[in-house]
Amino acid sequence: MNGFDFRRLRRWEWALAAFALSTPFLLPAIAPHSSSLLSPAMAETVEQPDTSRVVSIGGAVTEIIYALGEENRLVGRDSTSTYPEAAAKLPNVGYMRQLAPEGIIAANPAAIVAIEGSGPPEALAVLKQAKVPFTTIAETYDKAGILAKIRAVGAFLGVPDKAEALAKSVEQELDTALADSAARPTSDRKRVLFILSTQGGKIMASGTGTAASGIIDLAGAINATGNFPGYKPLTDEAIVEAKPDVILMMDRGGSHAISSDELFALPALSLTPAAKDKALIRMDGLHLLGFGPRTASAIRQLNTAIYGKKTNASQ
Repeated sequence: MNGFDFRRLRRWEWALAAFALSTPFLLPAIAPHSSSLLSPAMAETVEQPDTSRVVSIGGAVTEIIYALGEENRLVGRDSTSTYPEAAAKLPNVGYMRQLAPEGIIAANPAAIVAIEGSGPPEALAVLKQAKVPFTTIAETYDKAGILAKIRAVGAFLGVPDKAEALAKSVEQELDTALADSAARPTSDRKRVLFILSTQGGKIMASGTGTAASGIIDLAGAINATGNFPGYKPLTDEAIVEAKPDVILMMDRGGSHAISSDELFALPALSLTPAAKDKALIRMDGLHLLGFGPRTASAIRQLNTAIYGKKTNASQ
């Protein structure tokens, strides 16, 4: 190597070098069709790792850490961690699905806690090579999943009692919100179309197994496009056949922004029941889809936005 001094390599550079050499052996162990981007072997950590310096990946995970009062451990967060406002002051290590290992390792974390689905797999493999304890928090879009997340984060941080207290409080709030939703007769429930994006005039909508479908169900409504899994672009015929009463979107800007008039001017949407009343609901994405400590609030807000008033169960 012409006298190159390997001792000058930084920690993450050693990790990247090790990954480059071991990629042919690592990648086959990471199944691209796996429901989790972290294999069970990679998820293993010591029983109670050092969590004095934590990078949190996933908006709900970061919210839970703050709700537990353990935010003093945080040394970094991903770009989806936008609540509470104090989180924005932490170093941003990138988008949860497009992580760069060098950015995370630069924060010098003692441990990393990430929501299921974080990646890509190659980045997670590098972090494993860097010997940073890495724990994945399972994600499901229902009441049980929220409570499990709270308890899992608490266990990871070594504060199970605080997590149990928070879980019980959140459970009570969820039960109240869900009772209001459940009281609405099935015949009165509206059909809601969640639109992820409208880029190029093409509507990307939510099917089943998504956070959007989960929150629509919890709010006492019907997913108008609940006949396919995940997200996919819809044909004009599919939009008309869905017959949505309400359009639901994240409140976002930039290239994803679209006005109400522009939205309902799209040919297929203009023929839907939602277009007649210009029934469009916009909500903060993390609040709506985070499935964290504030989900009861999101359920109540969405329920009220869809139906205009609460049912007798909550009056």
